[in-house]
Amino acid sequence: YSKHVRIALLLPCLYTELNQPEVLGHILDEISHVNYLRSVVVAFGGTDDESQFVRAKDYFGRLKDRGRNVKLVWVDGPRVQRVLEEMRNRSITTGEPGKGQSVWISLGYLFARAECEVIALHDCDILTYNRTLLARLIEPVANPNNDFQFSKGYYPRVSSADRVLKGRVTRLFVTPLCDAMCRVMRDRGFPALENFFRYHGAFKYPLAGEFSFTARLARSIDFAYDWGLEVATLSEVYKRTNLRKISQVALAGNYDHKHQNLSAEDPNRGLHKMIVDIGKFYFNYIRSHGFSIDDCFVDMVCCTYYENAKRFIKIYSDDAEINALGYDRHEEELSVRYFRNFIATAWEQCKENQSGSMLPSWNRVLYGVPDLYERLMRAVEDDNR
Repeated sequence: YSKHVRIALLLPCLYTELNQPEVLGHILDEISHVNYLRSVVVAFGGTDDESQFVRAKDYFGRLKDRGRNVKLVWVDGPRVQRVLEEMRNRSITTGEPGKGQSVWISLGYLFARAECEVIALHDCDILTYNRTLLARLIEPVANPNNDFQFSKGYYPRVSSADRVLKGRVTRLFVTPLCDAMCRVMRDRGFPALENFFRYHGAFKYPLAGEFSFTARLARSIDFAYDWGLEVATLSEVYKRTNLRKISQVALAGNYDHKHQNLSAEDPNRGLHKMIVDIGKFYFNYIRSHGFSIDDCFVDMVCCTYYENAKRFIKIYSDDAEINALGYDRHEEELSVRYFRNFIATAWEQCKENQSGSMLPSWNRVLYGVPDLYERLMRAVEDDNR
């Protein structure tokens, strides 16, 4: 397929991940055997130290090959930061540092180069990575015999070490919440919002960080700069394209990566922040589509979600027993109690900041700074010299 379409891979990576060669090193070794990528762009963040950036350039240099371009977008570096500052001077939202902002600015660089029609994205903390995962992720969109514009990866989340169910935020929060909101919106006569939550609930793993899309679609969608990145991207795809052009693909027989702590007392870390950010996105989406929200409605959502989550916990417990998996049902029920409270926190933050966490599409950005592609490309190329 790469004879007909140019394919790029975008890798969001923090400097700290360079210190895990058994994970990142293995991923790069696998990618180095792939011969269909026209370019690899690393959305590199987590440091403003030039010596660390130089180390990262050397580290990812192993991916360079004849016909394959490799570039690092040093998001925290002075050149890219000047580009972001120019955007802010033109009243363009650039968000806050994090994966979402890094992915967004790196996509801008890819669009500036205008050398790809298909873009794939996956994280750099996958413990069970192999290059078949990448091929399966890209194939639905790159295949010229298909008509898909977006492909979302999914996979079982069972720890290979201790054989227990993982993926708590999807299992215990997003899935039961979307299921509950479908019923709430149906009963209140809002079919558009019912269909929206049904769409999200139809994804087997909506929080997976692995997806591919056409460059044309990618240029038209807004991106979230916080932990709402994955659900926000699904929502933008829902808005921008036909459902028949969206696919899901099983990437691997099993999947494991680093896990976040619950951080029950700190709303700025771990699963606590992830759930608050996702909750904020959903609340803002509901409000922006004609549904009025107040404290009583949010209280109802918290209670409805909690009861529904307990029903899902029984299902997971049954699944674990028949598959001989470790499952701490008591701990799972404690988690959903916390998650219920995190929903209320999300609402309080929504009331304080109604602007949301969405970054404008690159089609929109260029209206504010017409020569931005040239500036961004010059900044990244100078960093990589």
